[in-house]
Amino acid sequence: MRETYSFDDVLLVPQYSDIKSRSEVDITCELDDNITLELPIISSPMDTVTGTKMAAAMADLGGLGIIHRYNTIEEQCLLAKAAGKAGGVIGAAIGTNEDFESRATALWDSGVRVLCLDVAHGHHVMVKNTLEALKSIFGEDMHLMAGNVATLKAFDDLASWGADSIRVGVGGGSICSTRLVTGHGIPTLQSIMDVSYTEHNAKIIADGGFKKTGDIVKALAAGADFVMLGSMLAGTDETPGEIFYTKNRPEWLHEGYKIYRGMASEDAQYEWRGRSSTPEGVSTTIPCKGPLSGVMKNIAGGIRSGLSYTGARNIIDLQNHAEFVTQTQAGQGESSTHIMRRHK
Repeated sequence: MRETYSFDDVLLVPQYSDIKSRSEVDITCELDDNITLELPIISSPMDTVTGTKMAAAMADLGGLGIIHRYNTIEEQCLLAKAAGKAGGVIGAAIGTNEDFESRATALWDSGVRVLCLDVAHGHHVMVKNTLEALKSIFGEDMHLMAGNVATLKAFDDLASWGADSIRVGVGGGSICSTRLVTGHGIPTLQSIMDVSYTEHNAKIIADGGFKKTGDIVKALAAGADFVMLGSMLAGTDETPGEIFYTKNRPEWLHEGYKIYRGMASEDAQYEWRGRSSTPEGVSTTIPCKGPLSGVMKNIAGGIRSGLSYTGARNIIDLQNHAEFVTQTQAGQGESSTHIMRRHK
């Protein structure tokens, strides 16, 4: 039985750097030959993360938003057309159910150029059939993103079935309970390290388990081309959902919250289809964070700073020179901001 590693288990070794300013670090990345993003950040296709406002804002800020699929074809296409007016690339999620061809075609007509085949267990025959069908319809005109997978075998299979980019990570999301419910999963960082040995050209999208920008830097260093974020973007002004406030507190202490939930949670399933099968996610609340632009600025700054500690001017340079070390539990404690524990 082998040992696997998650983000908190490792650190990157600081190396010599001649980078004088973070502005010298270029984190531009190519999704394919036709789509280049200024930031390696993709927002998750969740109904509490990516709707019209988030997709438009992500495009404006240099990332990519994937509009969730938990709606009718007409509703999703309307979301895509409002988002598309802002310019930039717009993505949208679809499933493997019987309407996937009509949904995909309607989204194409609405200006979508990135389709995300959004399935919890992507190494599946229905994903194979759907990818092959979509490739026969769109050829190379539509970018096909698929997932989620956790192993090199799964990654290679999806790439051979037609996926242009693949979401890597099973059960690592902050509101995901797949590992608890099913007993299956691999730490996301380990999955990235494993699939980085692929001989296919499909892009690696690390998905799940990110708590801070240092985790993103580790994922990129391990071989990811992009990261897909949910909780780190949740609660921003551009996410769907109403703001609500705590009760029985002075007005000046009122703090706004938004709902953040997994799409396999009981709440999401009931709202989406009126029933719930075995839940593999939870629903919670998250404090409002303000405009997405501020959050993205901090994330981008953290990534650039992380690359500079390796002396890397771009993501490829980081991957070529990164050196990992494991850390003990005591090391993990030292790595955190631990001053508050001294006074307890």
